[in-house]
Amino acid sequence: MPRYTIKLHPDSEQGGYWVTVPALPGCFSQGDTLEAAIAYAREAIAGHIACLKEMGEPVPEEPDEGEHTQALVIDVAA
Repeated sequence: MPRYTIKLHPDSEQGGYWVTVPALPGCFSQGDTLEAAIAYAREAIAGHIACLKEMGEPVPEEPDEGEHTQALVIDVAA
């Protein structure tokens, strides 16, 4: 099963989160909660890949960096 990194961006105007998939340019999603945003991202990725295959385009793969990494934004008192 392929794995893709997603980026969850808080939507300060509407609430919820919007999602980008760096390895799949043009693949976006959104959700009212983190859980919904992640679930919709899975659907968006699957649909995006299906469209690429249907058009005969190559399906980009996530770069293999060994262990799967996670990114978090933290506040730091400086």
